[in-house]
Amino acid sequence: MIDMKGKVAVILGIANKRSIAYAIAEKLAAAGATLVLCYQTERLKAESEGLIESLGQTGRGRAIQLDVSSDEQIASAFAEIASAFPVIHTLVHSVAFAPAAAMHNDFLVTQRADFALALDVSVYSLIAVTNAASPLMTAGGSVITMTHIGSQVTFPNYNVMGVAKAALEATVRYLAASLGGRNIRVNAISAGAIKTLAARGIGDLQTMLDRTTERSPLHRNVEQSEVGNTAVFLASDLASAITGEILYVDCGFNITGI
Repeated sequence: MIDMKGKVAVILGIANKRSIAYAIAEKLAAAGATLVLCYQTERLKAESEGLIESLGQTGRGRAIQLDVSSDEQIASAFAEIASAFPVIHTLVHSVAFAPAAAMHNDFLVTQRADFALALDVSVYSLIAVTNAASPLMTAGGSVITMTHIGSQVTFPNYNVMGVAKAALEATVRYLAASLGGRNIRVNAISAGAIKTLAARGIGDLQTMLDRTTERSPLHRNVEQSEVGNTAVFLASDLASAITGEILYVDCGFNITGI
């Protein structure tokens, strides 16, 4: 069992209890970490505070508003985090967005504004929040983001998000190079298809799940908890020499051909 007692993890992107970010939060909490859950809008405050309670973090964890599209909110959120936790050890970035039209329409007709929005929210936000978090990682730390094999190969109804994930993976490498001298590691988990609210927005999710079961070496789909386990490993000292990497947690689907 990995021991994360005394460690503080900041987690962005928990939509609900079925989200990958929640599974990561569960595993970090079970390992003993103190959690800071960041929610996007005031409307989500009560739900996020309820998640703090459900994770057994009442009295020590925090729920803090942070909209990654606002530099002012990023600065304000991390100032609030710093006042409660002068040192943090893990940052989990599970944030991505693209307008539905930019995912479901022919990629050729992607609109400039939709492309810019997808890259801003899904990619630049990692740079922005890591820049804000890194001064608090005085003991070193681990930054973890979420990607998908759609960064490397095409998937129906993924389109601009595939481009965003490719840019995200390049960003992981450049951030790893930038922060390595401060003993801050930056990695991405490339999870297989999972039934989450975000995945349903891609369209034809069941076909992806069925193809994974058919083609992956393990002949099944990955579970949220397995992604959570990988995140705890990356957050821990067991992964002390791993940075700039894309770790596939997809039952081996990424190695298959025809």
